[in-house]
Amino acid sequence: MAISLPSNLATDPASPDWLNKGDNAWQLTAATLVGLQIKNKWAVNSAFMALYTFAAVFVCWMGWGYQMSFGSAGIHFIGRPNVALDEKFLLDPAFSGHLPNATMVYFQFVFVAITLILIAGALLGRMNFYAWMLFVLLWLTFSYTICTFSIWAPKGWLFKMDIIDYSGGLFIHLSSGVAGFTAAYWVGPRAAKDRERFPPNNVILMLAGAGLLWMGWSGFNGGDPYSVNVDASLAVLNTHVCTATGLLTWLLLDIHFFRKPSVIGATQGMITGLVCITPAAGVVQGWAAIIMGIMSGSIPWYTMMVFHKRIGLLKQVDDTMAVFHTHAVAGSLGGILAGVFAEPKLGRLFYLVDDWEHYVGFFYGS
Repeated sequence: MAISLPSNLATDPASPDWLNKGDNAWQLTAATLVGLQIKNKWAVNSAFMALYTFAAVFVCWMGWGYQMSFGSAGIHFIGRPNVALDEKFLLDPAFSGHLPNATMVYFQFVFVAITLILIAGALLGRMNFYAWMLFVLLWLTFSYTICTFSIWAPKGWLFKMDIIDYSGGLFIHLSSGVAGFTAAYWVGPRAAKDRERFPPNNVILMLAGAGLLWMGWSGFNGGDPYSVNVDASLAVLNTHVCTATGLLTWLLLDIHFFRKPSVIGATQGMITGLVCITPAAGVVQGWAAIIMGIMSGSIPWYTMMVFHKRIGLLKQVDDTMAVFHTHAVAGSLGGILAGVFAEPKLGRLFYLVDDWEHYVGFFYGS
């Protein structure tokens, strides 16, 4: 015998028709995976900076940052400041159409928090904590929001020019690498003894953190289609094959030129592979991801191991975690290669356009 529900209970108001529960669950999971991607040496100092960053960014992001990044257009290159606290706004569908704004606010929050923590990696060991507190607020407001709105918001001027940045290789990794390098220049170097010898606190813990970083990147790139679809699967697979290739390339270069493998070098190769594939993860084929892995394991290796030692400005700046090479160089490399290898069919699949004129890589251009 069928049981009929009262008319007011026939539909669940917490699960409207437009909500895709599977996509929403994956998006929240992907955001949590991204949030696990924290690493560094000066254990107490870096952990405190990261803890403060997460708290401060969350408040600012809800207060004005999200709307400046993804909301209504303000001026040419930035959104209009507004709060993201209203119940009606948070429960309405986001621009993807099948997720609530609340999920999108959370997912995008972990991206900006991670970006600022990357910048902190260039400043470890000598950044005044009070200065860092102020820097986080100012950089989020006057740098991150402008880059994000320009590249990712549907009304952004670079978005309208069909720039390809699948998961933030430009406004996350390139911008954090440049910002970290610039901040390190103005803050000044660490004490001489810290610059001469900089081993990790614990190699086993470092490798455990590297493993979390690698696996957590599945959320970084796999979450950006905002859907549990075939493009998300491709993005995750490309992420891992590029990363593995980048790690092996860096390792082989260390063995060839320094006659011994380096666990820190292998970790650097892993990071550059992750960063390089980020702007292209879901719009390139597997063979292109392998080429990107080879280039991400060799070009940043050269800039760090050779070029860095020959350029006066690079030698002068004390970039503690080599953020310039692993993020700025690898991120810009990935952005360029995304423009070379972007496959038209995959571009249409991700960006939901119907014609061949948009998001076509140079390799496929006529």
